[in-house]
Amino acid sequence: MKIAILTSGILPVPAVQGGAVENFLDYFLEYNHQHQLHNITVYSVYHPNVENHPALSSSVNHYHYIDVSSFFAKVRKHLFGYIHKDTHHHYSIEYFLHQSLKHILKNEYDMIVLHNRPGYAEVLIGKTSSKLVYTLYNDKLNSQTRKHQLIYDGASLIISTSNYITDRVKTINDYANKCITVYSGIELQRFNREHVYPHERKSLHLSPDDFVIVFSGRVTPEKGIMELIDAMILLKGHPQIKLLVIGSSFYGNADNKNEFFEKLKKRAENLNDRIIFTGFVPYDQMPQYVSMADIAVIPSVWDDPFPTTVLEAQAIGLPVISTHRGGIPEEVTDETAILLDTDEHFANNLAAAILDLYQHPEKREVMGRAALEHAQLFSKERYAENFFKTISSIIL
Repeated sequence: MKIAILTSGILPVPAVQGGAVENFLDYFLEYNHQHQLHNITVYSVYHPNVENHPALSSSVNHYHYIDVSSFFAKVRKHLFGYIHKDTHHHYSIEYFLHQSLKHILKNEYDMIVLHNRPGYAEVLIGKTSSKLVYTLYNDKLNSQTRKHQLIYDGASLIISTSNYITDRVKTINDYANKCITVYSGIELQRFNREHVYPHERKSLHLSPDDFVIVFSGRVTPEKGIMELIDAMILLKGHPQIKLLVIGSSFYGNADNKNEFFEKLKKRAENLNDRIIFTGFVPYDQMPQYVSMADIAVIPSVWDDPFPTTVLEAQAIGLPVISTHRGGIPEEVTDETAILLDTDEHFANNLAAAILDLYQHPEKREVMGRAALEHAQLFSKERYAENFFKTISSIIL
């Protein structure tokens, strides 16, 4: 099958600048290369770091890059935005789509995959006879989406990362089976504790006797970091409980100087050395940091579609404390995680759950073993295999 994949128009593929959605795409492109399944062309923004990347040598995966960053490209983008005002996305993304279509429409593809960009369909419908497939990793297609019925009707298949996202799509059409859930996966080997050499705790001013909680992800309001700090304040009588925050830090980052970060910094200032902010950590170093912890807390207060941080913590063998939001309940079991409601008692219940695991090491051990076993269901290989089986079903 001859397939075109339209990426987000923001980050490059291969994922040389990170991005969970871009990493997912790398996973099934790697699988396609290994198994020689389909002839795939990926349309991506250009970044100099993609030059000489080994993925570009594949005989079945091809990469077509769009310049969006040079001086002349920026001028053309602004001109495009001035002319095309009523668009689904920001003019920069629409410019990327416009430039990609110049190449796509000259080729005859059996299928065009809109990678986490269902809104691209607004432009594609009526211009191509290729089957349109949408992959959804976020809540981007529901009854409140602009031109949702047009976009929904234009799809031959919609692949979502969780039943939560599938149910959101079904707010458009609750009786159709066009949307199928394919759980995304992670690189389990990378997070295999047997192959991970944790950073020494003393490098972060942690002692062997400390009880370390790890939070990883964006340090933003919806991720529940403020509520986690409130829980740490409630646990002030237990000085050995420490919090390791892995992610974009407000310290010294100009782009993080906003009202939320100032409020967060003020709330955390009385906790002294009990909260350690690492700042940004490259993904390939994440296992070394996460494996220093005793438990993981992912306190999302929004409907997180399917956060990979939950999978990564389980793959390391950590008990998880998280919330009944979005797709999170689909990633865990009662044996691997404690899930909480994000109500007015959330911070108190969070503190109580942390204290429970702190005081019961035998419970942590049982949950950790269960987490390791459960994580095996979410390998990147299984994800890629299921993805290709699903898209092949609409051709057969």
